[in-house]
Amino acid sequence: MMTYVLIIGRRIKMLYLAPLEGITGYIYRNAYQKYFGGIDRYFTPFIAPAKGKPFRHRELADVHPEHNTGIMVIPQILTNHSEGFIKAAKALADMGYDEININMGCPSGTVVSKGKGSGMLADPTKLDHFLEEIFAADICKISVKTRLGMEFADEFPDILDVLMKYPFTEVIIHPRTREDYYGGSVDLAMFDLAVERYGEQTESVLCYNGDITDVAGYKNIQKRYPQVDKIMIGRGIIGNPFLPQEIAEQRCCYNAGILLAFHDELFAGYMEAGLGARNVMFKMKELWSFMECLFEAPDQQKILKKIRKANDPDTYNTEVRKLLR
Repeated sequence: MMTYVLIIGRRIKMLYLAPLEGITGYIYRNAYQKYFGGIDRYFTPFIAPAKGKPFRHRELADVHPEHNTGIMVIPQILTNHSEGFIKAAKALADMGYDEININMGCPSGTVVSKGKGSGMLADPTKLDHFLEEIFAADICKISVKTRLGMEFADEFPDILDVLMKYPFTEVIIHPRTREDYYGGSVDLAMFDLAVERYGEQTESVLCYNGDITDVAGYKNIQKRYPQVDKIMIGRGIIGNPFLPQEIAEQRCCYNAGILLAFHDELFAGYMEAGLGARNVMFKMKELWSFMECLFEAPDQQKILKKIRKANDPDTYNTEVRKLLR
């Protein structure tokens, strides 16, 4: 496992791995830390508290302390009910977690239709009441990951007014609306507004997230926001696991041997977790849909096509080894 210090002037940039549902669970996090490292904080895929119990079996496994040793993990909760949040927060605090992140950014239609995720941004007054109740419970530190609004970026000033009322440890902003999903460009003018409003607190509170897929993208944000010392990257790291090292060393760090060892550890971990060969291959193929950006040559693209079409583990792993030979 490698560690990197990202130094910009006199400041040290902290690097966070954004949560991706179905991908960045504890098996991925531990394998990533072993073979790549360079991440200061890992955020879990969201926990959606159910009636009568704070966690489902899969969610409990993901946050269990035994599955998260040696790495800094922040559980993320997806709910618009303060009672459910408080119950889950108490259970997580009993496990030893001292910070919880609120998901106010998920753009999924099924999530938003229930007023959760970025759906919470539709009604700032209701959001204010939710935050008032969970902060009053005073269970642990609370951070938030948010978008700019539901439909239009000009919704953000009102949302920002609400957020600034509360002592969040961190406010992670993905400067897109829910309607944008992951398309179009990020609206940096709205992130500028957050930097202006937080002023001297910017360094300790704000975290930037969105559209950093390579070293150049990182450097653009670094240059524009030298006072922002925390950057969260999701798809950019999933697609190129070497990205933190490349940011630190300013060079291409691709290594087929390391990538293969990482791949094999993931595959074995999913099998040992009892997911079954069919589901394991589905998860690995989803991961390849991100990592295929590393392989642009025509012969590599042909092998990737065979990986996507593989119906059994032996064929699948044979093609992976051809790709990474």
